Amino acid sequence: MGALGISGGVLRRAAALAEPFGADASELLTGRAALLGLHPPGRVSAGGATRLLKAIDGWCALTLSRADDVAAVPALLEADDVADTWSDIARWAATRSAAAVVQRAVLLGLPAARLGEAPAAPPRVTSCGPTVPPRTVSGLLVVDLTSMWAGPLCGQLLARAGAVVVKVESPTRPDGTRAGDRRFFDWMNHGKLSDTVDFGRDRQHLAALLAVADVVLEAARPTALTRRGLGPQQAPARAGRVWVRITGYGPDEAERVAFGDDAAVAGGLVGQDADGPVFIGDAIADPLSGLEAAAAVRDSLGRGGGELIDIAMSQVAATYATLPPSEDITGEPVPPDIDGPASALGADTDAVGRLLAERSAAAC
Repeated sequence: MGALGISGGVLRRAAALAEPFGADASELLTGRAALLGLHPPGRVSAGGATRLLKAIDGWCALTLSRADDVAAVPALLEADDVADTWSDIARWAATRSAAAVVQRAVLLGLPAARLGEAPAAPPRVTSCGPTVPPRTVSGLLVVDLTSMWAGPLCGQLLARAGAVVVKVESPTRPDGTRAGDRRFFDWMNHGKLSDTVDFGRDRQHLAALLAVADVVLEAARPTALTRRGLGPQQAPARAGRVWVRITGYGPDEAERVAFGDDAAVAGGLVGQDADGPVFIGDAIADPLSGLEAAAAVRDSLGRGGGELIDIAMSQVAATYATLPPSEDITGEPVPPDIDGPASALGADTDAVGRLLAERSAAAC
């Protein structure tokens, strides 16, 4: 196997989606690993936060990437003390079915998945407003409410295609990748305007942005916006608006947490060695979902928009897992070409305000 074990079949499909945006699929799928010097995955993910666990009847995955995840481990194991986190979890999982392991983890809000549990499925598309004549991405306004990887990558690809992308973050809880290796954040977010919104208090500003957007990217739990009356079926919209919602498991399990590696396991997008499944790529469901989301936006605009598009990361992974086997495997990770630094948090708030005023006036 190559350094990250990504098959040629996966890469070829990704390349076909990346080409209209002028992007290199190998770079998109392996760039973070190249930046961070991540090691080839086995049953520990390249980033180190997710593990494959052997249960009585099969395999499952668990991610402990957040402080709250680690804090929940005693409750997961129903133990007062945890001496060695991953060793104790492995022993616990080995005495239970994979379904039971995942059920308890999900109950506690932990990202977990049973190997191959998610079906392959295309994005779910539903009508969400009036349509307009077909158009391209160039010159459109994209409001990017996402963070981390899949959603920001979608926004970055749309920016490459000529869209004006406004990245909206909370001033107190910004995109978590700002706190990591800055090069990754710059890669995903260079060229976007940075605006800040207090999601708990500044409903009016957010509503105004959503009302003038041509495309909205969302990757939080859907209730975060719907309880404020700003969901895709609630927020006032321009004709032809396309709303993309990225979740781990789709609208039927929209509150279930997922990250790129456990979502890949859910979709069965794994490799194999003599002892069982191994991870492939680096959180591979993330960049694949970002690519699929950007392609879905492009297709929707070609139909006239007015649609809600639900992208489930686990189902994206399952779709790639169904591709015919391929002997050719990607080699070393490809370092990304970073065009420059992303905007500082809230640096473009005034520019966004002017853009909002111009668009609001034009709509009158």
